[in-house]
Amino acid sequence: MQDPFDQKKQAILDEISTNSSDNLDASPKGTIDEKCIPIINLINKDPNMVTTSSCSGRVSVFLEGKHQEGQNKIIAKGNEGRWLFVTHNPEDLPKWYDGVDFKYLCDQFPGGESRSILFKFEPLILHVKCRDLNQASKLYTVAMNCGFRESGIGSNYNVAIRISIKLDIPIGYGNDSEELVSFVSKEYLEYATKLSYERFTENFKKMNQLYDAIDKMMSSGDQQKVKDKETKEERRERKIREGLQRQQELKQKQQQQQQQEEEERTE
Repeated sequence: MQDPFDQKKQAILDEISTNSSDNLDASPKGTIDEKCIPIINLINKDPNMVTTSSCSGRVSVFLEGKHQEGQNKIIAKGNEGRWLFVTHNPEDLPKWYDGVDFKYLCDQFPGGESRSILFKFEPLILHVKCRDLNQASKLYTVAMNCGFRESGIGSNYNVAIRISIKLDIPIGYGNDSEELVSFVSKEYLEYATKLSYERFTENFKKMNQLYDAIDKMMSSGDQQKVKDKETKEERRERKIREGLQRQQELKQKQQQQQQQEEEERTE
């Protein structure tokens, strides 16, 4: 019977292999981020790990949904929320706001039941299922040493790899007339975009650092396995050494016995 972890891993790998624009997954993007593919492939080569979800980092502009009566506005995002802009590629950022039908009313802040518009940068996040606590602890330690200080080990040895370089800025609101109002200028939006560029750069730098560290961890494990595995010649030599040692111990024991018998006869 197949091990439960191996069974789960195979199902995930099958799903990844068929993911495409014609066969979307449950994520908002629908397909795996291209920039995540190298680190996903690296992790999934290890028999004790498998990636369950990932995001290489993204900039999004999100219009929150309508809040129901009695709903906590700070926690809940409301119903009918939608992305006004989203990209995982910094090359798509220049003048992104020209593609959104904003009405610029600088310094006119919302009142009543308005819906916030948020400009966000969200960094790399990886979820990795591990075979056991030992493997989860190794991966967690590697991530923490690379600066992914928001990482943690969850139930069933699931490791979440996260870093705190996010950006979350309110830039406007949706009013009762369904207009998208920006209470900041285009210059301010350009500044927020510049900040997200900087975070993208740091994010990809950290992703590469994490890739190298995981690769090193996996290579050390492979070397240890090779070291632990005996060749036929090494096993033969070990058996000879053990046989000689047993003969020597037996000879010493016999000598001690003879000496003891001689001492008893002389008494």
